Amino acid sequence: MDSGLSTIFESTEPEVLGTGFTFTEGPLWDPGFGGFYFVDIPGNRLYRLKPGGAAEVMRENTGLGNGTTFDLDGRIIMCQGAHRRVARLLPDGGAEALADRFEGKRFNRPNDVICRSDGSIYFTDLGTSLPLAEWEMPFRGVYRVDLSGTVSLVAHCERPNGLAFSPDERVLYVANTGFTQYINAFELDGGGRVVRRRIFADMSSDEREGVPDGMKVDVEGRVYCTGAGGVWVFAPDGSRIGILPTAEVIANLAFGGADMRTLFLTSSTSVLALRTRTPGIVHPRFRGQ
Repeated sequence: MDSGLSTIFESTEPEVLGTGFTFTEGPLWDPGFGGFYFVDIPGNRLYRLKPGGAAEVMRENTGLGNGTTFDLDGRIIMCQGAHRRVARLLPDGGAEALADRFEGKRFNRPNDVICRSDGSIYFTDLGTSLPLAEWEMPFRGVYRVDLSGTVSLVAHCERPNGLAFSPDERVLYVANTGFTQYINAFELDGGGRVVRRRIFADMSSDEREGVPDGMKVDVEGRVYCTGAGGVWVFAPDGSRIGILPTAEVIANLAFGGADMRTLFLTSSTSVLALRTRTPGIVHPRFRGQ
């Protein structure tokens, strides 16, 4: 482990919380439940798991669910790849589209999603695994859904994947999963509109497995991004603190636990946990609780 990471992580060996899955993604901490949600994309299931317990199936037929978040009312928002939309899960087991089109064209395959404290929802449309002949949207991009349900384009991107906000929500980080591997930083105004775009960090690597994917930020503004070889950690200025190596490719991650210092990792066939020395950012739905 890189020496700088000793100030970031309490341990270097992740704890296995569950295994036997196909490809896990979409980690999400729920303080009310006291555990994490996650999806098995090929298994088409949404699970929940309390540390120390066994994973429970919460929902079948997720529409190849991927990235998840909560809205401000505590409802789960999920990217449904098979349905080419971002959906709100309903208590009766159904789901309703939050966003499935932009300017009359269907999205290619929404991938990851995040909620801002004003209630707006941001998501990436990556298009992975969709044949080009079926693309309606001629580009990949990042989108915003406001409280009225209006969808707007935030930015065109090469291959946008995971996304996260800085602690003050004035920077939106977006991982790029293309041939060039890096993290974008979109500087936002108070209304969530882009005022400047820059490259935050280079994530190119000689490692064969793993690409910039899921991403989270701690309360000090450090950025944690899954990538080649493990979990990459960057200082707020974009300088790399180090890479925590992992045995399996990590697709996504989420902070949780009562103190927000448990980092939950979705790792191909398993879900893992690490303890950090600094808390992650609390979802706006649960701030002050």
